Amino acid sequence: MHWHSSGTVRPRRLIVNADDFGLSETVNAAVIRAFTEGVLTSCSLMVTGAACEHAVRLAHAHPGLAVGIHLVTVMGRAVLPPAQIPTLVDAAGNFAANSVVAGLQYYFSPQARRELRQELRAQFETFAATGLRLSHIDGHLHMHVHPVVFQAAVELGTRYGVRRMRVPQEEYRLAVNFDRQHAGTKALHTLLFSGLARRMHRRLRAAGFIYAERVYGNLHSGQMDEQYFLYMLDNLRADTNEIYFHPAVYPADCLHDAAAQQGMREFVALTSPTVRRRADELGIVLTNYFDLEQDS
Repeated sequence: MHWHSSGTVRPRRLIVNADDFGLSETVNAAVIRAFTEGVLTSCSLMVTGAACEHAVRLAHAHPGLAVGIHLVTVMGRAVLPPAQIPTLVDAAGNFAANSVVAGLQYYFSPQARRELRQELRAQFETFAATGLRLSHIDGHLHMHVHPVVFQAAVELGTRYGVRRMRVPQEEYRLAVNFDRQHAGTKALHTLLFSGLARRMHRRLRAAGFIYAERVYGNLHSGQMDEQYFLYMLDNLRADTNEIYFHPAVYPADCLHDAAAQQGMREFVALTSPTVRRRADELGIVLTNYFDLEQDS
């Protein structure tokens, strides 16, 4: 519990989000089960995902699940046909797989920037056509922190009435205390993202957006599990927080693949009775971006 200057006690609030909703039916199934059986409160929809229509049907059937937009600008498909955005995608309509290469192009090429704005508008329009209420904005591989993507996302969010965005900023000390592996990489990520986050905070406040103070998952990407989730719950210090996962459910005979194993580990963490009990014991309120806005 945190005391505020008004003298009232406000509990710590936590958004539990699943990214990549719409990527595949195995991901979609995990998201819905994590919501109905576990602690998941929110998810981010890839409108260009192979199983997007399936995800939209499931979301309409579970109106309590908050659904944001997961903007895809790298390692995924575009909404617009290749002829309209030839600088951004290959002949099959796929973005570059390398986020550094894509990021440099988006920054330095005026043509790429024009096409990118068109594509991002098309992704927002595609989401609007689903009839779902748009909870928040974030990006595949956090590309929405890229200055060009971020600028377009703020403008489009304002136009579509969505003034809620993920700002990926977490604590280096926490991540390294839990796992000292790759400490150098984590330090580099923290430096890069904290600089971008400061700029995002200023711009978002000016535009009347809200965001969680802390977002967990970036420094532990690909290794999220129940143990880390419990550790993070014990160490929540900010009033408003988000943690995001990439859950998936697979039949037992598919679990020889490392990515499938990790997806299942994240699903297990989200549906763990121990996690739910720990959150309850600590008085943490599970919430979503809609509720965060009402409380702000």
